Amino acid sequence: MKALRRFTVRPQLPEPLQPLGALIRNLRWSWHPASQDLFADIDRGLWERFEGDPLKLLGAVSVARLEELAQDHHFLDRMHGLAGDLQSYLTEPRWYQHQIDTAPPGVVLPRAIAYFSMEFGVSEVLPIYSGGLGILAGDHLKSASDLGVPIIGVGLLYRYGYFWQSLSADGWQQEHYPAHDPQGLPIERVLGADGEQLSVTVPMPGGRQLTARIWQASVGRVPLLLLDADNEANDDELRSTTDRLYGGDQDHRIKQEILLGVGGVRAVNAFTEATGHAAPEVFHMNEGHAGFLGLERIRSLIESDGLTCNEAVSAVRAGTVFTTHTPVPAGIDRFPVDLVRHYLDGDGDGQSRLLPGLPVDEVIAFGAEDDPSRFNMAHMGLRLAQRANGVAKLHGVVSREMFAGLYPGFEPDEVPIGSVTNGVHLPTWAAREMYDVAGDMSDWQDLASASDWPAAGRVSSERLWELRQTLRGRLVTMARSAVKQSWLLRGSSTAELGWTETILDPHILTIGFARRVSTYKRLTLMLRDPARLKAILLNPDRPVQIVIAGKAHPADEYGKRFMQEMVRFADDAGIRHRIAFLPDYDMGMASVLCAGADVWLNNPIRPQEASGTSGMKAALNGSLNLSISDGWWDELFDGQDGWTIPTADGVADENRRDDLEASALYELIEKRVAPLFYSRGADGRPDGWVDLVRHTLSYLGPRVQATRMVRDYVNQYYSPAATFSRATTADLTVAKSLSAWKDTVREAWPRIRVTSVDTSGIGSEPSLGNVMTVRASLDLGGLTPDDVQVQAVTGRVDATEQLHDIVTTTMTFVGDAEGDRYEAQLPLTLSGAVGYTVRVLPKHDLLASSAELGLVTTA
Repeated sequence: MKALRRFTVRPQLPEPLQPLGALIRNLRWSWHPASQDLFADIDRGLWERFEGDPLKLLGAVSVARLEELAQDHHFLDRMHGLAGDLQSYLTEPRWYQHQIDTAPPGVVLPRAIAYFSMEFGVSEVLPIYSGGLGILAGDHLKSASDLGVPIIGVGLLYRYGYFWQSLSADGWQQEHYPAHDPQGLPIERVLGADGEQLSVTVPMPGGRQLTARIWQASVGRVPLLLLDADNEANDDELRSTTDRLYGGDQDHRIKQEILLGVGGVRAVNAFTEATGHAAPEVFHMNEGHAGFLGLERIRSLIESDGLTCNEAVSAVRAGTVFTTHTPVPAGIDRFPVDLVRHYLDGDGDGQSRLLPGLPVDEVIAFGAEDDPSRFNMAHMGLRLAQRANGVAKLHGVVSREMFAGLYPGFEPDEVPIGSVTNGVHLPTWAAREMYDVAGDMSDWQDLASASDWPAAGRVSSERLWELRQTLRGRLVTMARSAVKQSWLLRGSSTAELGWTETILDPHILTIGFARRVSTYKRLTLMLRDPARLKAILLNPDRPVQIVIAGKAHPADEYGKRFMQEMVRFADDAGIRHRIAFLPDYDMGMASVLCAGADVWLNNPIRPQEASGTSGMKAALNGSLNLSISDGWWDELFDGQDGWTIPTADGVADENRRDDLEASALYELIEKRVAPLFYSRGADGRPDGWVDLVRHTLSYLGPRVQATRMVRDYVNQYYSPAATFSRATTADLTVAKSLSAWKDTVREAWPRIRVTSVDTSGIGSEPSLGNVMTVRASLDLGGLTPDDVQVQAVTGRVDATEQLHDIVTTTMTFVGDAEGDRYEAQLPLTLSGAVGYTVRVLPKHDLLASSAELGLVTTA
């Protein structure tokens, strides 16, 4: 008989073991080996059975064993030592606190930052993530904790999470959605002053209310607030809002995003009021899913402080950061405008019932795009955030080009979208032994804040090679077990699976490939020439083996077909000892696979990989990357940390492009990768290979860490956002004044004209080194010289008179006797066809970019 619902009864610990509860409730244990060892020693069989989940272990361990441990003085001493260590970790000053103490005058560091994401990959025991975006968000929180950055995470608690994956007999992906009981997860209720669990409500059309309870996962020093709609206060439809991550249709998705944004802001307010935690000064949207948070903050200011909508927008934008992870328009959340209007739920006066005080039409304008029938969440994110970034330098370039239409009149490289290159959390993703190597290479600096690892030479080649052998062996052991289990689920019997005990080889060159299976990541590029790939795998002198894992989105039929093609190739009895597909890729599998692979393969369609972080995880373990020059690899490849696969840029035919790039991949493996791996000295060690491993660790180690990423966010985004936020919200007359100034500028802008431009100083034959004086007269349309910046723009000019490689020079106001006159001195530094013009931009101390308002007038 099937249970209607399930629940978890948490065990009662004997009094001497009470500190275990605190150790388990804080997810710092998930990246703290000493804590994991303590839990494993409770019952190693159960620890392995429950795949390192201490809460499940405690729920299954016998009372007799707990009583035995309560009398074990050695165990108790370790437990108390770890409890004290955790308390020190949670309270002692760290990097951020030192930054506050040493900040120069005028540098503001926020008291708190709210970080919103649809998914968080903190640990596999908290299944609220699907892939790279969630893992990145989890690493962001863990790294913020290590650095002492006061972040509050905000997400959703999914009853079924994403899915666990198996394969059918013919290699087709099967999705399974086991239910998760909150009591069986490492989370706790957030309680109010009355001792009851806090909840928030969000208005829904038809007069209904969506109620969500607030849970907290403690990620080291960082509270992660999770909203749960699965409660009796909601009807069945609303109760299902938080059932599955990325499940359902667009109606289901928009309810989730409204709950995350609107409900999330309300949850943060309730949490800070109940706990005394500092209220956030900066709000960070991790992708457009969280865009509704800006609208809720605008609504709140209108209600509490009587601001107009435009005034509230100015105040909210100042403290908002938006990160886009999307390199192609197809990846952006876009909802039908009618669906958005439905949930905004306008009254007879056009005011939103979801967000009282906001006119529905103004909200729709935030998400406007070229297609008037669509509401673009990324556009709303950009319009409600004063600061925005991509997740790698190349992705910043791609993003500026993709969103250039929002800033007409500006060159793509002037679009106000910067970049912070993603990173990964070293203690989570480095094998224990590699963490010790990192410590030695860094001369045991604080690995969270060290910008360089200068002592790589002290780690011997013998140690590195032995460690690489150990990690590869772990991967082979894990892969054999996973393949056997997969074949059992596909219908085979144990008696016919003896071959799985000997697949792969712990001594041969191993390539890893694991990521979300989508079209642009090209899982099957290696299969373009199956015969050539087989020859590489079975080479008698330099054999290669490949371990593959990944999930396709449940609705992605193309991704599932690619996966099935790969699985069927790996099923071939002639090569299945050299290539394996491992189902149900998760964080636990990733940590073994990334550490054990000698080479990490990544072959997306350039430039469609925003950043990619799996190769970073591999690099922290001494794996060499073999990758298309895309995402993070485009900026960090230095010729000694792996190989770049040549791209067929400019080839329009997709099949020919894939053929060319697959051929280049085969060529690299055959001619460079495998020969270097198998080039052994008298002691059997490939010293040339080990030299690249050492360089990869010492060079990439400090650069690919998420602590470096979070430090970049603090310095480049959070601190400036907090500065502007305080300026506009500490005294709301500033926000009102800024809003009025923007209204004045927008109204006057169509009247601004450059009435004349003339030059002197270069004679009849301009030559390099001459200094050209540019003078311009303007009609400012009622604005003052303090409201504008006037620039001389020079660059190379093409046959259509378009300027390229432009350089801008701010012109100086020199008087207004005959109109507003400006002047600039321009040394001639370019030869050939050179052109110039003059343009006018808005100027204000509280604009983060001159392109921010999207206003420009050119002569």
